[in-house]
Amino acid sequence: MQSAQALVLDFGGVISRTLFETHNLTEQALGLAPGTLTWKGPFDLASDPLWQDMQADKLSERDYWMARTREVGHLVGETWDKMETFVQRARGADVQAVIRLEAVSTILLAKAAGKRLAILSNELDLFYGADFRNRLPLLNHFELVVDATYTHILKPDPRAYALVTDQLGLAAADCVFVDDQMRNILGGQKFGMQVVHFDVTQPEQSFEQVAHRLGIA
Repeated sequence: MQSAQALVLDFGGVISRTLFETHNLTEQALGLAPGTLTWKGPFDLASDPLWQDMQADKLSERDYWMARTREVGHLVGETWDKMETFVQRARGADVQAVIRLEAVSTILLAKAAGKRLAILSNELDLFYGADFRNRLPLLNHFELVVDATYTHILKPDPRAYALVTDQLGLAAADCVFVDDQMRNILGGQKFGMQVVHFDVTQPEQSFEQVAHRLGIA
């Protein structure tokens, strides 16, 4: 298989650490006692039946996070009806604290090797707020951001992947697509992209696979 010419990344979970991994930061930011948040998604399936339901397609990823948003809002005595309220309050002003170092190094290596860079997200601005991109210089390295917050076309709809390839002017096979949700990976694969299913529990190994697909290992 030829090396990909473009790297297409999901944002949440791939570039940023998951909210499961940053419970301590969330508790500190919200003034909650350590250990208050016990749901851990893929890091401890037994702790999170709701996550299991999402993986079984009984509810969408957005429905999952909306339920967590309401739950955490209740813990701080507030009514939260928007997911961005949770993410922005939980992650505070220190955006860099939640970015994966492995993601940064892979992105910079890919750019130095002349690879095209794009983000394909279902909820980048929906979760993080429209001003988030201005607070994360790393995103300046990407020539394209396709965000379903505005397109309203969610992965794994094939039209979502087409928005990337059409704007990059590349064939699907020239792109390596990276996502932590298997349904989105299967969608990218069906569309014809090279894919890497990102394992949030093993980010270093996942980015090694990405580097291999790009020919920059």
